[in-house]
Amino acid sequence: MIIKEVTRILEELAPLAYAEDFDNVGLLVGNTNTEVSGILVTLDTLESVVDEAIANDCNLIVSFHPIIFSGLKKLTGASYVERIVIKAIRHNIAIYSMHTALDNCAKGVNAKICEVLGLTNCKILIPRKGSIKKLTTYVPNSDVENLKDALFESGAGNIGNYSHCSFTVKGTGSYRAGQDANPTKGKIGETHHEEEVQINITYAKSLEPKVLQTLFQNHPYEEVAYEVVTLENTNQNLGMGMVGELPQALDELEFLESVKKKMGALGVRHSELLGKKVKKIAVLGGSGAFAISAAKAAGADVFITSDIKYHQFYQAESKMIIADIGHYETEQFTKNLLVDYLTKKIPNFAIRLSESKTNPVKYL
Repeated sequence: MIIKEVTRILEELAPLAYAEDFDNVGLLVGNTNTEVSGILVTLDTLESVVDEAIANDCNLIVSFHPIIFSGLKKLTGASYVERIVIKAIRHNIAIYSMHTALDNCAKGVNAKICEVLGLTNCKILIPRKGSIKKLTTYVPNSDVENLKDALFESGAGNIGNYSHCSFTVKGTGSYRAGQDANPTKGKIGETHHEEEVQINITYAKSLEPKVLQTLFQNHPYEEVAYEVVTLENTNQNLGMGMVGELPQALDELEFLESVKKKMGALGVRHSELLGKKVKKIAVLGGSGAFAISAAKAAGADVFITSDIKYHQFYQAESKMIIADIGHYETEQFTKNLLVDYLTKKIPNFAIRLSESKTNPVKYL
C-alpha cells in the first residue's frame, strides 16, 4: 500500500473536513505516494516514537495530536518539534495527524471513553452545524431516477438512520443553445422548453467532491445547472463530546473511583459533591471547559473532561459534578481505537501500537 491509500481509509472514519478550523490535520510530513512498510499508531509524536518507528521498520506514524500545530518557520533543531520533524524526514518517516477530525467523529475519541466507562444510549453532546450541504439540480423527466440512484450511490441522501432521501418538484426549464454548444435536447439558436424535475438532496460536507463528480458524470446535459448551499441544521452524528447513561445509578464517590480506575487516572480534580446518585454522564476528551454549559443543558450528573481552570469549576453551579481526570487520560485509548480500526480494514498489514509513554504530566 502507499500512504494515500492508508489515509483514505483513516478519512472514512474521520474526514479531515470535520476538523476544527484552528487545527492542523492530515499528512504533516512525507509523500502520499510513498510505499508503506509499516504503521505505528501513537497519541503523540515524540523523538522516542520516531525511534520506535525506525526500530520496527514503520515508515508511517499515525498520531492523534499534530506535532506541527502553529507552523514552522525554520528547521534548525532548536525545539523538540523541529528535532522530531528533522529526524522523521532524515529517516523517510511520514507523520499523519487526526486530532479534532477524530474528536468530532461519532465513533471517535468520545465514543471510546463511553465504551471504557460502560455508558449506554450515547449521543453527541454538541452536534455540529454547517456540516450538511444541499444540492439542487434540474434534470429531464426521463433521467430523474438514473441521476438520483447515482447520487444515492455516492453517499448523498443520508439523514440519520435513513437513506435515499430526496425531494423533487416538476416544472419547465428553458434554454437557448449557442453556436458552440452541443445540446442534448433542442437545436442551436432556438429557445427550447423541457419538462424537468428539480431534485433536492442533502449530503455530508466531506462527500462534496464525490457527489459533484457523480452529478457531472451522470447528468445528461452538456452544461449542468446546479446550486449548493450549506445548511445550518445540526448534524446529530457529528460533533464534540458525548452524553450517555450508566446501566444503573451509582453513588458519586463510587462512580468517580470507578472512573479513576478504568481511565488509569492518577488523580481526579472535581467540583463539590452533591450528595445524590449519578446516572447521566457527559464526556469530552481533551480540553473540555467550553462544553460545561452544554453538559448542564443535557442534564448530565457528571461531566468528565480535562484542563479545567480554578474558576471554571464554579460553573458546575451545584447542578452537576465537573471531573478533570487529565488530558492524556481522557485521550489515551484513542490509539487503541485506531489500531483496532486499521487492523480490521487492512488485516494483512503491519500495524503496531506504540509502547512509548508520551504523557508529559507526572505526579508525586
